[in-house]
Amino acid sequence: MIKKIFGYSICIIFVILLTIYVSSKKNVKATTMVDGIENFPESYQPYLEELKKNHPNWTFTALYTNLDWNYVIQNENIFGKNLVPKSYHDRWKNTNPGEYNVEVDSGWVDCSKQSLLYTMDPRNFLNESRIFQFEELSFNSNSNSVDGIEKILYGTEFYNQIVSYLTASGSNITMNKKYSDLIYSAGIQSKVSSYHLASRIKQEVGAFLSHSSISGKVAGYEGLYNFYNIGATSSSEHMGAIINGLKYARDGNGASEATKTKYLIPWNTKERAITGGGIFIGSSYINIGQNTIYLQKFHVHDTNNGELFWHQYMTNVLAPYSESNIIYKGYANSNLLDLNMNFIIPVYDNMPEIQEESPAINPSDYEEDNTKVYAKVETTLNVRSGPSTSYEKITSVSKNEIMTRIAKGKQSGELWDRVILENGIVGYVFQNYIEELPEIEVEEIKISIDNPVIQKNQISKLNIEIYPKEAKEQTVEYISSNEKIIKVDNNGNIYGVSSGKATITVRAISNGVKSSIDIEVYSKVTGIEVNVKNITLQEGEEYQILANIEPDDANNKTVQYASETTNIATVNDIGIITAVQTGNTNIQVFSEEDEDINQTIQVNVIEKIAEEDLSFSDNIRVNGNEISRIEEENRTVEKLLENIFVSEKYQIQIVNKVGNLLQNQDLVGTGSKVQIYTNTDSQTLVAEYEILIYGDVDGNGKINSVDLLKLQRHILELEELDFVSQKAGNINKNGKKPTSVDLLLIQRHILGLKQIVQ
Repeated sequence: MIKKIFGYSICIIFVILLTIYVSSKKNVKATTMVDGIENFPESYQPYLEELKKNHPNWTFTALYTNLDWNYVIQNENIFGKNLVPKSYHDRWKNTNPGEYNVEVDSGWVDCSKQSLLYTMDPRNFLNESRIFQFEELSFNSNSNSVDGIEKILYGTEFYNQIVSYLTASGSNITMNKKYSDLIYSAGIQSKVSSYHLASRIKQEVGAFLSHSSISGKVAGYEGLYNFYNIGATSSSEHMGAIINGLKYARDGNGASEATKTKYLIPWNTKERAITGGGIFIGSSYINIGQNTIYLQKFHVHDTNNGELFWHQYMTNVLAPYSESNIIYKGYANSNLLDLNMNFIIPVYDNMPEIQEESPAINPSDYEEDNTKVYAKVETTLNVRSGPSTSYEKITSVSKNEIMTRIAKGKQSGELWDRVILENGIVGYVFQNYIEELPEIEVEEIKISIDNPVIQKNQISKLNIEIYPKEAKEQTVEYISSNEKIIKVDNNGNIYGVSSGKATITVRAISNGVKSSIDIEVYSKVTGIEVNVKNITLQEGEEYQILANIEPDDANNKTVQYASETTNIATVNDIGIITAVQTGNTNIQVFSEEDEDINQTIQVNVIEKIAEEDLSFSDNIRVNGNEISRIEEENRTVEKLLENIFVSEKYQIQIVNKVGNLLQNQDLVGTGSKVQIYTNTDSQTLVAEYEILIYGDVDGNGKINSVDLLKLQRHILELEELDFVSQKAGNINKNGKKPTSVDLLLIQRHILGLKQIVQ
């Protein structure tokens, strides 16, 4: 069949690619199908809303393929997989050396990447006629009828025609049925729309009963019929594709008996060929998720979890484009456009903001532009899918309606401009019917945000309105008053860096008009740290818990405390534990903002050791089981023991932070422990005190460059220090994590400029 597309005559040949052209293999990801225009990306919605306005009974399903757009194009852009007529302009064709104008099939060559970018982007075809490449192709008795099929067949030799055919022996058989009767019956049996089958036949074999695929007269294949060119793979032999299709009609190319029975092979009557081919189409494509013309051409969806990009019904890259128009005309001529119809439209990840131009449009006919224009008409101005009245109407705009011209035409003859409407529709308008807006300055900028309080690390979007809307220059800049709290990019996306408040100013580049909004960043509590995980106290002793809320800039730093067993140990609202009587209990430390963020401290209460049996001099400080304020002259084991008295009832020893026993002249350091044992055979540990020396981060009893380096690595998150070492590095003694200020204090101590106070 001869069909005009973009002014070129082409002979449309469809083939089934069942086993070849498998690119990089990839299994199907889980797809998502969602009904309703509102569930499509914003760039789809205005086109669909326009269609819905004119056809209220139409519905739309978004098929989220979860495939990356560039990945899809890469896997379709394989030599020989997608073809165009050799007579087409080079923009349509693959021009790579060694592949340019190489005939994959007679008169057909490999297409260009631009052709794929154009034909695969569904947004290029969301108009009244081309939308039918996305029509759901299941049989529907409420919309399918013999009368409707006849209207689709109108203008062909199938129209209102009684079926007759030749047998293999040359006998002519005349049935008492028309072609429309056979097609309707085939729709029921195959569960495929009979309108689709009628349109497919019309597309595959054209308007004439004499087409070789259905004449029954091809030498060696008399009495065989193939209405859908199934199995008609390309061949360099004369009539190669048609002969391959008739071979399939004869024996299914060696198919099993079960397969031949399923598809009614051999197709030695026209009824068996029309019905069996319909069953083939339904089972091979429509019933496995390829239930639109688009999905049959571009294998990007498969409900069988198989490999993609190979099971493609046709090689003509423009087949969905041309077939959809044939189907549309059939529906329009049948007055069927107002029936209930559903369209399944693919969506890809990372699609371009604006869809690719048709290769039929010469880019040298345009110059880039970004000018506000308005419709200079008395009533309405049509917006079309291409730069002439032969292209489909997408929508229309009313008198004085404003749009943005993105490409200004400089063609010979009629001049057409490419525009974007305010609702996002991209199309072409006749240049004579638009006028540039006069230079209008920005007068006011309005800023809003859904919530003026954002979370730390959250990204939110500012809403900007510029008045008057007709202002030609609407470029603005965004400024944060404090980027340590909030950062803002050139698109108005704000990012919460840390808790606090900052002002975001939006300023017009053209004349400096500006507006501001105050934003608060709220930092949630993410964790809590305590200075001890387990502690042994004597009856009556107290111990102060130090708890740090994370992060440091959290808005709510309130800490709450609770004791599981108050008759063993209590804790007050500032974290002071009081040992009541012997036993074990847990102290819970949790965030007021989120009680699920908590720590548990294990408390062991032992009998109080009498003061005459254990006491400490005033030279050192004892807080619970922590010993601090040990000056440099008292840091040997021998000197420290001079400040601790134990009676003969007990023994005392000091171990370093890894548990090794220290001798008299050894230095005690951060993490070393003073251990008190009963002076009996059992030698039970009755008390243990942990030593803390501020500045001694590594626990060797000295304060030097090693401590400075370790603390620095901890602050830079290169090395994690245990809690007592972190506490030793907190020279400020403010209960917080060490900072660069503490580093400076250690450095000053080492240089002899200012000694660390223990």
